[in-house]
Amino acid sequence: MSINQPAAQPLDGLTDMAVFARVVEAGGFSAAARQLGTTPSAVSRQVARLEGALRVRLLERTTRKVRLTEAGTAAYGRCQALVAAAREVWALCDTHTGAPSGLVRMSVPKAVGRQVVHPLVLSFLAQYPAVDVQLVVTDRVVDLWEEGIDLALRITDAPPPGLAGRPVATVRHRICASPAYLAAHGHPGHPRDLAEHACIYLGEDERDRHWRFVRGPETATVTVHGRYVANHSELRLEAALAHLGIASLPGFTAQAALHSGALVEVLPDWEHRTSYAGTAWLLYPPNRFLAAKTRAWIDHLVQGLAQLKS
Repeated sequence: MSINQPAAQPLDGLTDMAVFARVVEAGGFSAAARQLGTTPSAVSRQVARLEGALRVRLLERTTRKVRLTEAGTAAYGRCQALVAAAREVWALCDTHTGAPSGLVRMSVPKAVGRQVVHPLVLSFLAQYPAVDVQLVVTDRVVDLWEEGIDLALRITDAPPPGLAGRPVATVRHRICASPAYLAAHGHPGHPRDLAEHACIYLGEDERDRHWRFVRGPETATVTVHGRYVANHSELRLEAALAHLGIASLPGFTAQAALHSGALVEVLPDWEHRTSYAGTAWLLYPPNRFLAAKTRAWIDHLVQGLAQLKS
């Protein structure tokens, strides 16, 4: 009996370790209790029991929040790995079944969600009748763990720590105007000429008025102005088609209008740099064994996004 006892003790504390990890991720006992469907006092007792078993203090508690101790920081990383491993075990049977089923929740930026991902959802639902999809359309950075999101599409230079990532497309922004507007007001020959034109820009913050350009070793920044500002790319597209000015548009938004000749690209030899342009990554928790429903959705997205033109 005494030989087996040391091995049994870590197993007895697995639930407490998972609860401790949830407290850290949620930022406190009350938030963790809400997510776990229990009471803050029950969560506190489980963490205290783990601290007693380990004989170290893992959290510094205040009335408003908790803070990891040095020992708690070391323990949290290992507890988080245990939780991830447990999720992989539960996902095993789903991974190896040939029939994906269940709900997939995905976060996407507004423009990409409406114009690129939404059409792919329709074809996916037709192909996989046992899978449901929920899109969380937002430009804010979501916490996949805390908000129960299976995967996110994010335009970023690199995937953040703690998430697996797969680059799926390059998103560029193009400067466009209607032929009628350019006939009336002239074609800019250099980015600085945009200061003399009516420009249609995003307007989320002051930086959106400062358009940055690169051409080889050359760089240029111009402060633009105009009578219409809109934080949705489809609205800026319609404004450009209505001859209101020169618009900054994601390539996938402008593609059809450029192809038909309804819009003309302005300064095509310059690259327009914005924080909304770059590599589009699919991000998801780093589980080696993804659920069949998630893997099917990812494969469908990758195939569809490969056709994305920017």
